[in-house]
Amino acid sequence: MTCYAVIDTNVLVSALLSRWQDSATVLVIERMINGDIIPVFSREIMNEYREVLSRKKFKFAPELIKYLLSTVEKFGVLVEPTPTGVILPDMKDLPFYEVVMIKRDDDAYLVTGNLKHFPDEKFIVTAREMLDILDSGN
Repeated sequence: MTCYAVIDTNVLVSALLSRWQDSATVLVIERMINGDIIPVFSREIMNEYREVLSRKKFKFAPELIKYLLSTVEKFGVLVEPTPTGVILPDMKDLPFYEVVMIKRDDDAYLVTGNLKHFPDEKFIVTAREMLDILDSGN
């Protein structure tokens, strides 16, 4: 199964920090690179990815960041979100929510490590839940 997904920045950070190749976040990124997940993003999301992944505290190799982000840009879908009027507990998460709403007709998901920052919707899932969805074909 292939599906569209907006990947929250915390999932990327968690995957790159993980020591475990079988962690859910690592496997989500792997599935994105393999084409099972088609990333959906906006310019604002790409800017956040670049800014956060480049923070000195993470010490991620610039080549790794470039590879990951170029994969998102090359194989993903760039969208221009429209305001939803939704108020979130952390309004910095709004771009991710608004982008997933653009692709909901395509059954897109929002993959995050912070479910509490978003409305309780079946399309807002953890990395583990995304893997289960992919593997079940639903």
